[in-house]
Amino acid sequence: MTISETNSPFIALSSISKAYRTRAISVPIFDNLDLSIEKGEFVAVMGPSGSGKSTLLNLLAGLDGPDSGDIKIAGQRLDHMGEAARSAWRAHHLGIVFQFYNLLPMLTAEENVELPLLLKPFPASIRRERVAKTLDLVGLCGFGRQNPSRLSGGQQQRVGIARAIVSDPTLLLCDEPTGDLDRASADEILTMLGYLNRELGKTIVMVTHDPEAAEAADRILHLDKGAFVERARVMS
Repeated sequence: MTISETNSPFIALSSISKAYRTRAISVPIFDNLDLSIEKGEFVAVMGPSGSGKSTLLNLLAGLDGPDSGDIKIAGQRLDHMGEAARSAWRAHHLGIVFQFYNLLPMLTAEENVELPLLLKPFPASIRRERVAKTLDLVGLCGFGRQNPSRLSGGQQQRVGIARAIVSDPTLLLCDEPTGDLDRASADEILTMLGYLNRELGKTIVMVTHDPEAAEAADRILHLDKGAFVERARVMS
């Protein structure tokens, strides 16, 4: 690894342009957007609907590509990868936490958490051990055999977080992780994300409409009409 690679940001978006097109129109989302996030940062992204927050997450997850510009995460150029390579990259480096949990209702909590491990060559005994340890980490020891319908919203989100971290990713993308929760449950989830960031070193990018949720982050970025209009460091 060269010195320049060592000193480069963990996430670096450079001159990103992106538009969504139909046969009739082209809707610009980003025009020369830049973003740098250091390894181990917890960043919140806020902005009105239509400002580009979901598109930003899709680009960071390699689920969509830019029309132009560079996307580099942990030294790898996502915009140069084919779909198969991006899928393999996600399996090894990325965890995603969703607003509405995205749990499979016919599976138990532990089976939902196990899903990312099925993409790796682990024997069943190792998968079971990692699932049990991860459920314990998120405070759900003893709930593994419950179906999502038997769990509260906060518990379902904990299962979602366990699924996101069971493969030990370096990057967590959180899409409104507290948006469907009451304040008490939301605060528990934010405390857990803070622990994952501070104690386990996970880099976290969280999209949120909730100012209280954003205050849990190290840095708040404000998107409006596809551009960062303000950058405010959270005061400790």
